[in-house]
Amino acid sequence: MISTTVAAVVTRFAPSPTGRLHAGHAYSAIRAHDFAREQGGRFLLRIEDIDPGRSRPEYVAGIVEDLRWLGLNWDGEMVRQSSRLDSYRGALGALGADGLLYPCFCTRADIAQAASAPHGPEGAVYPGTCRALDPAERTMRMEREPHAWRIAIDRAVARTGPLHWHDATAGEIAADPMRFGDVVLARKDAPASYHLAVTVDDAWQRVTDVVRGQDLFEATHIHRLLQALLGLPTPRYHHHPLLVDATGERLAKRRGSESLADLRARGVDPLALADALRRGEATGL
Repeated sequence: MISTTVAAVVTRFAPSPTGRLHAGHAYSAIRAHDFAREQGGRFLLRIEDIDPGRSRPEYVAGIVEDLRWLGLNWDGEMVRQSSRLDSYRGALGALGADGLLYPCFCTRADIAQAASAPHGPEGAVYPGTCRALDPAERTMRMEREPHAWRIAIDRAVARTGPLHWHDATAGEIAADPMRFGDVVLARKDAPASYHLAVTVDDAWQRVTDVVRGQDLFEATHIHRLLQALLGLPTPRYHHHPLLVDATGERLAKRRGSESLADLRARGVDPLALADALRRGEATGL
């Protein structure tokens, strides 16, 4: 007999603890939370805290405080990426064993100054400087220089062949990771990049539906490639519009957008705020 059981919906909110949450974060969390609850599914909280230079414990506490203030509850224990480093090393090991990775010693300044570097969705595309290093030189430099690990994107794409993924708004999308060039999968100062960690963790947590902002739409091309290379399932994607302020600018930490803590301090009603965000409103709060 063929089973007709459909896997329960699982969504997640996965902020980085590099600052206080603002209304844009709350909007995304509410959308992921509500989608799961409407489907009778589970809503998870994951803290993406593997950036040692910017992550702060007080911001983790702030995330928990802000979500509870908004009336959002998650299922199970909060997961920290910093507790899952072995999983990322395992994924890197598998990709390396397939001959898809190489060490990169370049700085951001080196890449920016490369006259031949075109631009892709994430800025300057890596010109491939370290791909051409002599194996002996590569080994010697690895012993004494910090290095990242990049994926040889052409070899990876050749390995998987054509790939697709589905977005709730845009429909069926043909994956095009070549536009990104040889992206970093492990940074010099961290054991995994965002691309690798989020792909591994979504599979591990059995996330069925990724609800996140439109600013991460392009990154899905890389995530789909990594899913295929690592034999991981592909969730359904729901990229939502970004909230903007009264000037039409998107809300962002780096722009100093008013935080949820600031709104709380000036007496904003959290239920009224959550209702406004559900309507997609960000101004006048």
